[in-house]
Amino acid sequence: MAPPPKLTSHACPKRAILIQSKRKKRETKAEDMKPIAIGADDAAVELKAQIIQHLEGKGIPVKDYGVFNNDPMLYPDIALEVAQAVADGKHERGILMCGTGIGVCITANKVPGIRAAVCHDVYSAERSRMSNDCQIMTLGARVIAPELAKSLVDVWLRSEFQAGRSGPKVERIKEIEKSLAGVR
Repeated sequence: MAPPPKLTSHACPKRAILIQSKRKKRETKAEDMKPIAIGADDAAVELKAQIIQHLEGKGIPVKDYGVFNNDPMLYPDIALEVAQAVADGKHERGILMCGTGIGVCITANKVPGIRAAVCHDVYSAERSRMSNDCQIMTLGARVIAPELAKSLVDVWLRSEFQAGRSGPKVERIKEIEKSLAGVR
């Protein structure tokens, strides 16, 4: 039995137009995108450099909030600066890195209006955007390899919030945050 014929853009012109249309959309989106805010502590400075190179190679603008060397640094300071810049609307999204991704995530989530998530697998990266509308992803340089980190960043940037069943949940998170504002 012969294998089925392969469909080419000639055999399926509508599909070719759709693919071209999607490519054009992605290109336009990258051009119109605000820079991605990015920051790391000294444990993740090398991973940060690789992620920046990866993003810039795709034409995605980046604003690097540091650190810029291996000198010891308190990750909460970098996480606060990036999260505040995202909350202030200077950036739509941010990427934070430390040894595990946990400390910068906890810190970023202290900033009102920010939803950050540790992303160490494809499903978490995708769902953090699609279900939770997270504006900041965090990565652990001591937990995941650079190639996996790059693929997670790609998945996260491609993913968009799908309100659906998650919409009321995200709204409830916002309500809880507002109700606790100023409460200690």
